[in-house]
Amino acid sequence: MSIEHFPSFGDELNEITFSSEEVPFKLDNELTTGEWLKKVIGREEKHLRSLNFIFCSDDYLHRINIEYLRHDTYTDVITFHYAEQPFIEGDIFISVDRIKENAEKYNVSFAKELYRVMAHGVLHLCGYGDKTSDEKKEMRKKENEALELFRIQ
Repeated sequence: MSIEHFPSFGDELNEITFSSEEVPFKLDNELTTGEWLKKVIGREEKHLRSLNFIFCSDDYLHRINIEYLRHDTYTDVITFHYAEQPFIEGDIFISVDRIKENAEKYNVSFAKELYRVMAHGVLHLCGYGDKTSDEKKEMRKKENEALELFRIQ
C-alpha cells in the first residue's frame, strides 16, 4: 500500500473528490457535500487546492495508521496534509465501519456521524487540533458550526 501525492501548482484547483477502498461506498450527494465543505473551508479563511476523501474499511485505515503514523489503534479518520496554511490540500481517510459503529454508539444517524467526521478532517487541515481538552472543546464547537451549515439532522 502506498499513498502517493502529486503536488498542485498554485491555488487554482479548488476541487474535492470522493472515492473508496475495500468497501462498496458511494456518497449520495457529492456535489452538495463538496459545496458544503468549500463553505467550511472558506469560513476558516483558507484556500482550497485539492482535497480527496477516501472511504474505507476499518482494516484498511488500521493498516494506514500503523504504517504511516505508527499507531496500532483503530480510528474513524486520518488526515494527511500536503500544503502549508492558508492552503488546503490533502487526503482524508474515513472508516465507514467505524462511522456505522459510532453512529449506533452515540445514537445519531449514519449521515450525521459521517458529516461530523468529514468536517473534523477538514478542520484538522485548517489547523485545529484535538489532543488537549481545550482543543477537543474547540473542535466540537467547529464541527457543530459546520453541521449547521449543512443542516444535518
